[in-house]
Amino acid sequence: MGNHLALVTDETSLAIDYDMPLLLDACHEVGIRTEICSWRDPDIAWDRFDAVLLRSPWTYVESLPQFLEWCEYVTDVTSLFNPLPVVRWNLDKHYLADLAAAGVPVVPSGFVAPGADPAAAVRTFLARHDRAPEIVVKPTVGAYSRDVQRFARSSETEAAAYVAKLLDQGCHVILQPYLDSVDHDGETDLIHFDGVYSHAIRKRALLLPDGRVDQPTQEARTARDAAEDERAVAAAALDAAAEHLALREPLLYGRVDLIRGADGKPLVLELELCEPSLSMPFSETSAARFAQVISARLESVSRQRKNGQS
Repeated sequence: MGNHLALVTDETSLAIDYDMPLLLDACHEVGIRTEICSWRDPDIAWDRFDAVLLRSPWTYVESLPQFLEWCEYVTDVTSLFNPLPVVRWNLDKHYLADLAAAGVPVVPSGFVAPGADPAAAVRTFLARHDRAPEIVVKPTVGAYSRDVQRFARSSETEAAAYVAKLLDQGCHVILQPYLDSVDHDGETDLIHFDGVYSHAIRKRALLLPDGRVDQPTQEARTARDAAEDERAVAAAALDAAAEHLALREPLLYGRVDLIRGADGKPLVLELELCEPSLSMPFSETSAARFAQVISARLESVSRQRKNGQS
């Protein structure tokens, strides 16, 4: 009997997890017993799994403390993929500051904490980025473009009011210039398994000029072959994350979202290491590659446990 793996989602998110059916089939092919589980289900005995893989628990945004408590519990009773230190670090976009400090090119970012003056923060950011015709405002913790808004430079007052609204909700806020390359080139999302590039997609711009946010549906994505400079930046981001977190082995999975700056060079927009969509429907062999990597990692975990018991 093969290793027993929980694929974690929740009732709301499973319907839009287009990776899940492909991953289930691929795991079956390599002999991994899998169960789809909701992280919110209080009746699941998580210690009966050899490992728990975060796939689409996307409602965590509504209850982050509870989600992190659940991750801590799972870590105590079995193996969590990716591990708890990665989850804690990656769920808050302050990680972009850590990547920038490590020399990784990232989209310029300013952070605003509760208690700060929102008007002063927006004014300072606009002055620092005086060539940016628009800025993006979003909470540092979020998923699927939730609570993300785009403001013209001339709408400084409205932007500051929105920052104030997020701060009043207890959120930390990130400010970024809106890079218009995304309007014609889209963003490139590079998916990696065990630290190795697997495939990429193009995602069209989701922040509309009128302030609305388009939904990141399958129709917003197309297959794309990442360019060499994009692959280099993505690899640097993953390496920097592993070094920052003092990981002993490559990340089991990760997605690096890039857009090009005014000079045409790729910049990290987001680094998704906790529960990213992996866009497997756009790469025919990606699910099989991921299943092979999972199988090898499960065997490694099994050996470590046996050595620890001997």
